Amino acid sequence: MTSLLRRKQPIKAIFTNPINLTQHLALQQFLLPPINSKPSQNPQIPCIELPRVSSFRPFSSQPTKFPEYEMPSVTWGVVQGRKEKLVSRVIICDYLKSVGIVPDELENLELPSTVEVMRERVEFLQKLGLTIDDINEYPLMLGCSVRKNIIPVLGYLEKIGIQRAKLGEFVKNYPQVLHMSVVVELVPVIKFLRGLDVEKQDMGYVLMKYPELLGFKPEGTMSTSVAYLVSIGVCPRDIGPMVTQYPYFLGMRVGTMIKPLVDYLVSLGLPKKVLARMFEKRAYVLGYDLEETVKPNVDCLVSFGIRREKLASVIAQYPQILGLPLKAKLSSQQFFFNLKVKLDPEGFARVIERMPQIVSLNQNVIMKPVEFLLGRGIPAVDVANMIVKCPQVIAVQVGLMKNSYYFFKTEMGRPLKEIVDFPEFFTYSLESRIKLRYHRLQSKGIRCSMAWFLNCSDQRFEERLQADYIEMETAGPSFSMGGKLELPGSEIVSDEEDESDDEILYRRTVSL
Repeated sequence: MTSLLRRKQPIKAIFTNPINLTQHLALQQFLLPPINSKPSQNPQIPCIELPRVSSFRPFSSQPTKFPEYEMPSVTWGVVQGRKEKLVSRVIICDYLKSVGIVPDELENLELPSTVEVMRERVEFLQKLGLTIDDINEYPLMLGCSVRKNIIPVLGYLEKIGIQRAKLGEFVKNYPQVLHMSVVVELVPVIKFLRGLDVEKQDMGYVLMKYPELLGFKPEGTMSTSVAYLVSIGVCPRDIGPMVTQYPYFLGMRVGTMIKPLVDYLVSLGLPKKVLARMFEKRAYVLGYDLEETVKPNVDCLVSFGIRREKLASVIAQYPQILGLPLKAKLSSQQFFFNLKVKLDPEGFARVIERMPQIVSLNQNVIMKPVEFLLGRGIPAVDVANMIVKCPQVIAVQVGLMKNSYYFFKTEMGRPLKEIVDFPEFFTYSLESRIKLRYHRLQSKGIRCSMAWFLNCSDQRFEERLQADYIEMETAGPSFSMGGKLELPGSEIVSDEEDESDDEILYRRTVSL
């Protein structure tokens, strides 16, 4: 019997393993007589009293009738009774009030067990760059553990490109990030953005610009916004640059924000392919409010005399016009042109149709070319007509205009009326176009108007030089959003008869 007991497990292993202890007690009851019985006559069998099985209970996190001795929580790691928790909460609230923090919103929040832990959190946030006012804006950040929440999140943000010096500003703008899980919430969003071709070096810039992106689920609003833009013709490879330029569209709902704007612009005559190119280059147009900004600005353009069939062309040339305080700008520019150049409202409307950027052009910049033209002896009425024909002339640098005019008077020796009839002369490069083509005409002894040899491509110019006759002069290029780009002489040199209108329009508007 004694040898049988010796072959069992060591006594230390028995008491440290509840299962082994139970088996040992069962074996003890089977082998030994009851404890309260008389001693056996055999002195070799010792009488050993062991703990009762019912008195043993494995450790458990389940509540017992003694809450003071529950397993410590994962968050705080300190065992406290109910009374101790209440006392600690009062002490912590008194501390927060002493430093200027209002603890009212922390009533339902689990606070740390000691005031030293809370003091550590407040001091850490202050070292990060947050003020007491910033903490009062979102006091729930005090519920985040420095070691388990704040440091891992800030470490990951710094890893993906946010500078350490700007982490305080980031937390100030989006304090909810401190509650997020790095693995479950932050990493999937960053992977989604990288999948959209957002460059790694641009990630910090994008998140500083729109930190709320970290709060979106990749399979929700962000995915649907991207899918809709691709469906109207936006190139998937351009989504990444669009996000870098204007990340806010990832948080816009398609049904309530993006699609209504697209449908309205299409109703004005803008094809979806043109809109796609516009959004690729100027993604911020997606952020213009349809009811409060876009529609009132379109109505304003119409009220100033812009023809409805020209609205699409105006918007395609200058999409920013949809988001400007347009009524004030148009009123100011119309009065300026009427005062300085004697341009009537109808002429001003034609100028806007041809060059809508004028609504944002500084009046001092406009006056310099105007004063130059007036100083050459051109009457104010003719200057106004020149601006209506070619509004781009008022955006040319005066220095370049002086050089071109000097060549016109000294080398070409032509009458001033030709400049009045063809103001586009000032928009061409003197060295790369005007001089080269004029000298070639002189070598061949050809006498023609400036529009004939300047207002054409290099290939077309060579064809004209090799021709046996001078063809009739035609008007310059005209662009209509609803059809082809009509070029003079297109019936001779065009090879695009097999292309559809949409294909030609798409190809012609890529460079807008």
